[in-house]
Amino acid sequence: MINEEVQMFLKALASEKRQEIMFLFLDKREVTVNQVAELVKIGQSTASEQLAILKKSGLLTSRKEGKEVYYSPRQDKVMELLEKLNVVMTNCCK
Repeated sequence: MINEEVQMFLKALASEKRQEIMFLFLDKREVTVNQVAELVKIGQSTASEQLAILKKSGLLTSRKEGKEVYYSPRQDKVMELLEKLNVVMTNCCK
């Protein structure tokens, strides 16, 4: 059976928009909801929803500064989940 954490990871990355959001972190260390909405060309509420899904799956962390919420990737968690996925895929395809 696939680990629940790995399933959440795969579900979080199943959306093209969430993939686009994750790729934003290649150029930036932190992004706000407004920046995500502008860069990915989605509404602010949609950006907020997508960021919440990525955060719930463990891929992002956030911090609040005044009214702004800044999101950044959890590299350690992403790498851990990729390793778990690798184990699952290696074991399934023997």
